[in-house]
Amino acid sequence: MGSAHKIFKSRPAVAGWCVLMLLLALEARAQTGSDTSSKVPIEILPGNGTRFEYVTTDSGAVNKLIGNVALRQGETNMYCDSAYIDLARNNVYAYSNVNIVQQGGTQVQSDYLRYVGNTHKAYLRGNVHLADQKNNLWAEDLEYDVRTKVGTYNNGGTLQSENTTLSSNAGMYNARSKDSRFTGEVFVTDPDYNVTSTDLGYNTESRVVVFYGPSVVLNDKSELHTRSGTWDAKNEIAHLVDRSSIKNEAQYIEGDTLDYNRKSGWGLAHGNVLALDTAQKATLFCGFAAYNEKSRKLWSTLKPVMKRVSGEDSIYIRADTFFAAPVPKVRDSIRALHAYENNSKVQALADSLHVEADTATADSTGPRYFIGYHHVRIFSDSLQAVCDSISYSQADSIMRLMDHPVAWSRRGQITGDTILIYTDTSNIRKLFVPNNAIIVKQTGPDKAGMYDQVQGKTLTGFFEQGSLRELIFWPGAEAIQYSTDDDGAYLGMNQAQSERIRVLFDSSEISRIVLEQDVKQTMTPMQQVNIPAARLSRFKWMPERRPQSIQELFLYDPYENLSAKKDNTPLEEETTAKPKSKPLKPKRKR
Repeated sequence: MGSAHKIFKSRPAVAGWCVLMLLLALEARAQTGSDTSSKVPIEILPGNGTRFEYVTTDSGAVNKLIGNVALRQGETNMYCDSAYIDLARNNVYAYSNVNIVQQGGTQVQSDYLRYVGNTHKAYLRGNVHLADQKNNLWAEDLEYDVRTKVGTYNNGGTLQSENTTLSSNAGMYNARSKDSRFTGEVFVTDPDYNVTSTDLGYNTESRVVVFYGPSVVLNDKSELHTRSGTWDAKNEIAHLVDRSSIKNEAQYIEGDTLDYNRKSGWGLAHGNVLALDTAQKATLFCGFAAYNEKSRKLWSTLKPVMKRVSGEDSIYIRADTFFAAPVPKVRDSIRALHAYENNSKVQALADSLHVEADTATADSTGPRYFIGYHHVRIFSDSLQAVCDSISYSQADSIMRLMDHPVAWSRRGQITGDTILIYTDTSNIRKLFVPNNAIIVKQTGPDKAGMYDQVQGKTLTGFFEQGSLRELIFWPGAEAIQYSTDDDGAYLGMNQAQSERIRVLFDSSEISRIVLEQDVKQTMTPMQQVNIPAARLSRFKWMPERRPQSIQELFLYDPYENLSAKKDNTPLEEETTAKPKSKPLKPKRKR
């Protein structure tokens, strides 16, 4: 905008105008107090080709300037093609090619301007463009405070800062602090991410996005949903303080608060955490979870419960800590297992998001495994179990129950040094106990203390549609079974030894015990049976440890009181209460 000179129609008007401007200037300088700035007069600068007219209206005298108009108030200059100046009210109405220029390089352009000099407020309309160094704001209507350099719009606007563009129905931009606020239909586009929101803030220098309403952040790897928090676009770190979620190709995590570092790949979730693993068809509920979208590793603590879908049945598993990751290569498996068992890394992740990224990105289609540490409890319609640790791998579909495991299927209890459960895509298909195997099944009334028992070195069980069909004990098998007649009356106790014993089930009940190889057996009439002493060497009956419901797994706290220590007690140290009842006499069912 070039300089301009005023061309006056009459000398008396010029003289009167100069005197008036001089008096106004002197009056402004004489003012004292907090309202001095609000009474700074608007000056008319010399213009090249500017024509001046003095117009009298019903509301008072108005000065009309036409052609290359240049005005000034304090350190703010205003230019336009034509303007009306209300000297009494210190207001300006400017038309065509309006340009407000301020120190520091801030400029505001529009087709029309109404400027209130006493409040320093500019009301711009038509092709409004606010330029501030590297930042540009476009809108159809803009209210701009020249003192605070704050512009607001309510009829749609767009802010562009380098490669980031933000648009919304309504918004505010502060050219001094570089803060902005957008409401309505908010859209943010950036080469590295996109955001949709109803209410968010943005600082063009720090590049921090502040979420004040429902928002979605998308990038090439993940999708983030939140209502409150921040997204540091420069460092690619999110801190979300309301119920939020992160979803990527194979994982979904939701929590009361979320922290996410896109560079390292780590996401941390706190409070009522819900994590979905699409590859394992597993859902995890816990108080804290840490997940790396690059390495696909997951830690979870604070009462975690995992739900795995198996056909029409679902298995719920509770542990103190869960860890899941891609199945390592053979040469890395031992080293990886030791590293994963170090739970101190979980605390390190919780303390800071600034952790190193994994050197390699894991294959999202490869098999995964998980490990559950300490106080493990399992519940499903067909199987319940407890142990100290559990692992499962998609590479072989085997669930391993370790360290004093106990498993229940219907009315049968199975124990051993380790229990292996073989699964497929729909159900449990096989069970294997490699050492010290025994199954115990209560028979007769609870007070009678009678138990059918079979034990051997190993046990192999076969399931059919979720129910036990057959158990094979081998070698060194032994059995105690109470036999009945066709009416259900007890006849006596059969005690047998054999190299191999097969136990057949019908409707989840033991229907027949088949002895194979080197059979030795004795039959004791019921009147002569010493029921309390009728126990095999590995007999333990532990119904109090059996999980009773899904809800119990979520409420279970092994550290709540001293009685919870029973799950830490080795089986060989446990004692079984001896029934005080006398030997049961033969009795027929009515």
